[in-house]
Amino acid sequence: MNFSDIIRVPFGYLLDWLYQFTTNYGLALILFSLIVKLVLLPLNAKSKKSMLKMSRVAPLAKALEAKYADDKTKYQQELMNLYKEEGVSTTGGCLWSFIPLLILLPLYYVIREPITYMMHIPAEIASQIVEVVSAHVELTGNAYFHQLAAAGHIGTYMNEILAAIPSLSASQLQIIDFSFLGIDLAGIPGWRFWTFTDWNAWGQFLLPVLSGGSNLLSMWISQKMNGSVATDDKGEKDEAAAKANQSMNMMMYMMPLVSVWIGFTMPAAVTVYWIAQAVFGLIIDYFLTIHYRKVYAAEDEVRREKAAKLAAEAAEKERLRAERRAANPDGIVENTSKKKMERKEREEKEAAAKRYAAEKAGIDPDAPKEVDPEKCPSGIPERPYCKGRNYDPDRYHK
Repeated sequence: MNFSDIIRVPFGYLLDWLYQFTTNYGLALILFSLIVKLVLLPLNAKSKKSMLKMSRVAPLAKALEAKYADDKTKYQQELMNLYKEEGVSTTGGCLWSFIPLLILLPLYYVIREPITYMMHIPAEIASQIVEVVSAHVELTGNAYFHQLAAAGHIGTYMNEILAAIPSLSASQLQIIDFSFLGIDLAGIPGWRFWTFTDWNAWGQFLLPVLSGGSNLLSMWISQKMNGSVATDDKGEKDEAAAKANQSMNMMMYMMPLVSVWIGFTMPAAVTVYWIAQAVFGLIIDYFLTIHYRKVYAAEDEVRREKAAKLAAEAAEKERLRAERRAANPDGIVENTSKKKMERKEREEKEAAAKRYAAEKAGIDPDAPKEVDPEKCPSGIPERPYCKGRNYDPDRYHK
């Protein structure tokens, strides 16, 4: 018993129960795949949310890159602030995608080792069963899948197995029919289609092709739907970012090709499980995208309202500037700095106070004042020396 058996053993019982319920191994695998998808739905939802968030901020990140093209440090700071503001984790999408893989990988043991996990026979005895079967029939392909291949021959060599392993009883062994739509799911597909003479060989060949096609379709639709939520800071759809999200051709073609390669190197049962995972994943991905698209549509509406408000404020400011330009085409305006305005206000108050005091004393403040030439050479009482002590008004007229 090891840590991964915490996942393998319960799912082994589940697959065994589904087979007993449906009496069809292929259908049991499809239902098994569906249940696994539903169990992992919360993790898939978090992964999808992170991916869509990254797609949404792509236009904003691109705008920041253009704005701070000459200052990479400032760009990184603003980008981190953007991610924090939008609630985006740079590792969120990868992390939530990686966790399901940690769960899915042990599940392949349940499929490839039915004697251990469906019949609940210890691994050591299961290896002896494989040896007995392999002595009577050649188990082609990778030895990694010999248990799955041998399980299909248990009914044929039941007596030989019981004779070779006295500790086993017939009640412990289970005869599993691996046929599905006339295809032996325990066999490994061949790729030399020109040599095929029966439907079983053709069916096994078509399964990896369908696996690659379903994965390609799933990734293409997923990228297209991810791009549909990419919007700019005004809440408008960003076509350039949407196309960028759909331009990951290398990854889009690589994974389907890998699934085709896996399909021709593993038993057909693994490929059926893979196809079911792709189809159910596509359906779940579609509904998750629809759900989050509604959420992001509400966010985009708020962005559009904010952008419209800012545009209206900018238009009003421009209208006021246009009115001021029309009223003063020469652009000559009074100096309205804060200090000068305060000083002007203070001088007006002082002048008003002096005028009030003069009127109260019976002095006409507007009457011309007598000026002492000795004390006020300029003739201006407020500025007695503004013309200088040696000022001569007739200097240039002599």
